[in-house]
Amino acid sequence: MKLQIATRHALFAILELASQPDRQMSAAEIADKYELSPNHLAKVLRTLGRAGMVEASRGVGGGYRFCGNAKRLNLLDIIAIFEPIGPTAAGAREAGDDTREGQALRQVLNEIEDSTRATLSSITVDTMLKLVRRTPAEGATQRKAAGAR
Repeated sequence: MKLQIATRHALFAILELASQPDRQMSAAEIADKYELSPNHLAKVLRTLGRAGMVEASRGVGGGYRFCGNAKRLNLLDIIAIFEPIGPTAAGAREAGDDTREGQALRQVLNEIEDSTRATLSSITVDTMLKLVRRTPAEGATQRKAAGAR
């Protein structure tokens, strides 16, 4: 599964802000950590603000703060803001749809989409933060692999 750039930016921003919910962070801080375009990230943060997931404050010491509930907000909630997950061509007909093979293919694709939606809706931001804490830093993984050789 490949996510659009804006969606990845949103997920990184939410995870970063939710990991320190009492701290305000600038878009530049988050962009630096994940090597993102600060301008694109700022647009994504505005969208997340309109969705009620982050709050923005201006001025010295201003920035963005996570204002959602990490135990209730799930990945599907965030992803659905930026891209459709599920039948993208609902109602639209494609070549071969009328054949038995086309109907069988549509059935399998619908099952895959249903499974994807169910999985994404079962993973909360809190679950992701726990997974991040258990994941070794990239440098540690490389050192461990080098030591095993």
